[in-house]
Amino acid sequence: MPHLLASVLVVEDEALLLMAIADELRDEGFVVHEASNADKAIKLLEAHDTISVIFTDVDMPGSMDGIKLSAAVRRRWPPVKIIVTSGKTIPQLGALPPDGVFMPKPYMSSHVVKTIRALLNA
Repeated sequence: MPHLLASVLVVEDEALLLMAIADELRDEGFVVHEASNADKAIKLLEAHDTISVIFTDVDMPGSMDGIKLSAAVRRRWPPVKIIVTSGKTIPQLGALPPDGVFMPKPYMSSHVVKTIRALLNA
């Protein structure tokens, strides 16, 4: 059952990956916001108080990576659910917020959708 009002922020610097997962999430009924780095993500979070999940890559250009972004999101927007993904970096124990989820790349979009729904229903 799609969460028609659930809003997801996807943060990914690789344009094709960003478009692919954003389209898949939209097809599943989510409202999707897209950012290519953490700075743009923060601006979107400040502008849209309806964002309930952030799905972020670790390695990206800008002032912070996905790990630092997840910490900033937890501090400023505690209710936002966090999923961090990477094909290169596996976060060290304790690097993610306590309820943050790590998903290695390559991921299946169906697994991302399932994880988001589980977090929203937790």
